[in-house]
Amino acid sequence: MSTKFRAAIIGSTGYGGVELIRLLLSHPNVEITSVISSSSAGTPIADGYPHLNQIMLDKLDGIDIDEIKQKSDVVFIAAPHGVAIELAPKLLDAGLKVIDISGDFRLKSGEVYEQWYKHKAADPTYVEKAVYGLSEVFADEVKGTEFVSNPGCFPTATLLGLVPLVSKGWADLSSIIIDSKSGVSGAGRGLSLTSHYSEINENFLAYKVNKHQHTPEIEQVLSRVAGEEVVVTFTTHLVPMTRGILSTMYVNLKGKHTEDEIIEMFQQYYEGRRFVRIRSKGKWPATKEVWGSNYCDIGISLDERTGRLTVISVIDNVVKGAAGQAVQNLNLMMGWDEGAGLAFTPVYP
Repeated sequence: MSTKFRAAIIGSTGYGGVELIRLLLSHPNVEITSVISSSSAGTPIADGYPHLNQIMLDKLDGIDIDEIKQKSDVVFIAAPHGVAIELAPKLLDAGLKVIDISGDFRLKSGEVYEQWYKHKAADPTYVEKAVYGLSEVFADEVKGTEFVSNPGCFPTATLLGLVPLVSKGWADLSSIIIDSKSGVSGAGRGLSLTSHYSEINENFLAYKVNKHQHTPEIEQVLSRVAGEEVVVTFTTHLVPMTRGILSTMYVNLKGKHTEDEIIEMFQQYYEGRRFVRIRSKGKWPATKEVWGSNYCDIGISLDERTGRLTVISVIDNVVKGAAGQAVQNLNLMMGWDEGAGLAFTPVYP
């Protein structure tokens, strides 16, 4: 009989869910005991994802709380926004650990959630229970908790590039501008005109300008770290690649700091956190250099002429921006090696 920790994945037919399968199949402490999809229940997972043929023989289950409770210790919810609002409380009340990859429990204000997500907010009792799982910043809060709200992909790349500056008090909080680019997988597997090959191929476009739902998430965390309200300008772009996010942040500095001093401060902030890699002076990261991995690579450049700092942060949006960080959070919750199941070298070229 297996003594491994039992995991269920709700939303197994989406990109986040199937990436969780890939990562957890290599996890030394975890066994996938249930893959769940309300739309494809009863069909083999490999029907939708032939790359799992003879690897995952499971047929997809439907959503049955009692059955999930019997078969699982932790449940990953990789479903569209709105699903976890109903499911997470039931799973928690059943005594299960929950890691929600959607945005349903990230924002502490129900009013703000409804404004940006256009959906009724979750029960505030459960919103308060949810720990925001930005692994490198809030690890101590994640340890031992029962309920993690996994950060969004854009906020992960952006916040890891900004939090050290804000926590140190070196950033002019009124000056923050964020320019982010994402691969098409960030839109999910569902069909849309924007992600249609002939629309995105050889194209490059901005979308949800000043309206992206990750804006209040970024502001909430920066405000918490700063101890005062932070408002940012955040613009997202879609680029014709499958995976990857590149966030470029522009910040005016408070006080006089050299580029070497700033790089050293970042290195010290993330010391011992294996998945954040700070580039040396004059080196800037590219999305291909973290592809398929849980790394976030950060490069820093100070324009002494303007006194403005440029921070460039890259992640794989499906791994560090979703499934990988969820596994990292499970490791923290359970007191395991933080890198368990995540020891993947980036795929290159």
